[in-house]
Amino acid sequence: MNKAYSFIKARSWSDASRPARPCNRDRTMRGIFLFCAVFAIFALGCICVFLFANGIPFIGKVGLGNFFGTRWHLDSGAYGILSMIMASLYVTALSTIIGVTVGLFTAISLFKFCPKKAVAPIRQMISLLAGIPSVIYGLFGMIIIVPFLRDNISPNGVGYGILAASLVLSVMILPTIVSVSLDALNAVPKNYYEGALALGATSEQSVFRVILPAAKSGIMAAVVLSIGRAIGETMAVMMVIGGSPAMPKSIFQSVRTMTANIAMGATELSGDDATALVATGVVLFFFTLLLNISFSLLKGGGKREKRRAQKANS
Repeated sequence: MNKAYSFIKARSWSDASRPARPCNRDRTMRGIFLFCAVFAIFALGCICVFLFANGIPFIGKVGLGNFFGTRWHLDSGAYGILSMIMASLYVTALSTIIGVTVGLFTAISLFKFCPKKAVAPIRQMISLLAGIPSVIYGLFGMIIIVPFLRDNISPNGVGYGILAASLVLSVMILPTIVSVSLDALNAVPKNYYEGALALGATSEQSVFRVILPAAKSGIMAAVVLSIGRAIGETMAVMMVIGGSPAMPKSIFQSVRTMTANIAMGATELSGDDATALVATGVVLFFFTLLLNISFSLLKGGGKREKRRAQKANS
């Protein structure tokens, strides 16, 4: 009897220590997950091949001087996109300055200076801005912002241009800045704020001199994400920026961004003219790639700072 019990016990222990074989359902789910991962990589690879296989040879064909020139006139074979690059940079920079200023102060207000009961409703209303279609922002800019700038602010009577597009974009990037910045502020250990108060600092000094520097990596990530949203926006910008492929010299001037240039000619052009749009997409792709690399570096720096803060607290 003891021998039989010992045999059964040993058999049960060996079965328990043996790794369980995956069932058919597990294999199926693993296959689905692997397919999704491979599909995402495959889609990215197809886009890269399409851009580089068509855009790079075209740039070499027309020459760097022509492609990065200041004149865009398809009938005469001039494919200069420098004016569009500069317009994209101006619009992105101005909209980021406006949006980050408003969004960061909004996040700070929700973090410490707003009644607790009002934080959730205000944050939800700001998040609703992300769900509004771009064309609605464009219509709002055309009907409200452009006439207001033309009649009250513009010195040359032109409402379309960099300022109108920047104002529209600054509202569009607000949800990203507020949400990411507020999460970064909430991630700072509470003893930072409490320690600053214990040393005699006011609430404002504690937030601006202690909490903000501790959350700088997360806030910078919000800035990078907002820049990516601004530089890639097409429809809203195209409706309020004017569309003239001229070198920008004023914020009250009709200009054209790279995304607007691609959208304006995508359904009408063919041959080398359409390939020029693909080459413009290559330049835009490199801008986006730089932003993604910057975001990854900032994200890594934020994790290192968080680990150092945890070690300091322990």
